[in-house]
Amino acid sequence: MTRKKLALIILTFIIGCLSGITLFYLITTTRQSIPIYRDIAEPVKSFAEIVKAVSPSVVNISTTRTVQNPPTLEDLFEFLPPFGNSQGKKWKEMSMGSGVIVSTDGYILTNYHVIEQAEDIKVTLYDRRTFKATLVGADPKTDLAVIKINAKDLPVAPWGDSDKLQVGDFVLAIGNPYGLTHTVTMGIISATGRADVGIADYEDFIQTDAAINPGNSGGPLVNIKGEIIGINTAIFSKTGGYQGIGFAVPSNMARIIKDSLIKEGRVIRGWIGIMVQDLTAELAERFNLKEAYGVIITDVTKNSPAYKAGLRRGDIILEYDGKQITESAILRNLVAQSKIGSIVNLKIFRDSQIYTLPVTIAQIPSEQIQDTKILKKSTGKPENPFKGLSVIDLDPSMAKQIGVDLEDRGVVVYKIEPGSPAETTGLRKGDLIMEIERQRIVSASDFQKAIRRISRPDVLVLINRGGKKFYMILGS
Repeated sequence: MTRKKLALIILTFIIGCLSGITLFYLITTTRQSIPIYRDIAEPVKSFAEIVKAVSPSVVNISTTRTVQNPPTLEDLFEFLPPFGNSQGKKWKEMSMGSGVIVSTDGYILTNYHVIEQAEDIKVTLYDRRTFKATLVGADPKTDLAVIKINAKDLPVAPWGDSDKLQVGDFVLAIGNPYGLTHTVTMGIISATGRADVGIADYEDFIQTDAAINPGNSGGPLVNIKGEIIGINTAIFSKTGGYQGIGFAVPSNMARIIKDSLIKEGRVIRGWIGIMVQDLTAELAERFNLKEAYGVIITDVTKNSPAYKAGLRRGDIILEYDGKQITESAILRNLVAQSKIGSIVNLKIFRDSQIYTLPVTIAQIPSEQIQDTKILKKSTGKPENPFKGLSVIDLDPSMAKQIGVDLEDRGVVVYKIEPGSPAETTGLRKGDLIMEIERQRIVSASDFQKAIRRISRPDVLVLINRGGKKFYMILGS
């Protein structure tokens, strides 16, 4: 009996140990299978494979152009007849940039400023072959251009979806800064949707801290999948070199421009015929809109798609085909990129009601600015903001003088007394006041009646300044 009990105790001990080991293994294995712990513990160690895949599609672009200085006094004496002329000195200027191959048969996407006014364009591939390139088309409005070389079976990097980018994503910038071919720098997405940078007319830039220097322009910005998500375009710098802020045209915009340039040789943009301005919290309150997002229509072109769809001045556009509109630059880019003849649905706010209006996209008749900067509100005392302001009726000669259409109607500011409340409102001499508190003003008599009815220190007005219409709040 003693041996049997001893054997039973030993067997029980062994089973217990095995059970404990099994349980420990299951617990530790479960913990290791949670992705977030694995990702943090095992960060990406190298981007070498991505660089190897993308680099062959990146090219070096060198250009030559003739530069001429205006004649100086010394030139006038040096080149007096019969010795020559006084046209100023000329010389050849060479510059370098980058580009990315976008088709196997030789189409290359780069920046417009890289090839601007170039008389000769030379492309050097990753394998050091060189080709003379021809310009296919350029779009200064987005600072993009397409050139072509006579080659086949070229390597092409895949495109990524820039709309899916998030701040903090890793990115690589590949290019030829200072002529140092196929230089790779790494960083993150610092911001998206950057507009009003002052680089191009149509802006929706990706901001990155990946080092971008002179010569990087036109090269690709790629994600960690090796996909092109932007075209490196510019830097913000006070020294001319890298200071941690670079900008790239997003891939979704670049692809549309690229396709249009290859197919048409130019960019055909959509148009609906409105002028808009960003919505501030103060304007949202005055228009009885609870959430301060959207853009306000300040003008609708007669017989335009917007006019035919029933859009009015004062409507607030909230969504464009399901996409929320938070600023005028977003709307402008969406309209410009829309297909001609397509129908888009605009969700608008009008008189405390929500409406959805279908609008047919037309081709833009001419490049024109469709958004207006917001004037800063005044911070004066709660007085009648029109005090010290003198106005006159609009007549044909005055309309021509201040650059407005006679049909716009309104009263013209012709005098502002120094030190008066009107001086601090942001109004200027020559402004055309078209509305006060959403009421049309067509004469000085209307103006006087309107300001007598004012019962609050902040007043909503519609101004036409040199043909650009915008709302502003006076006296707030």
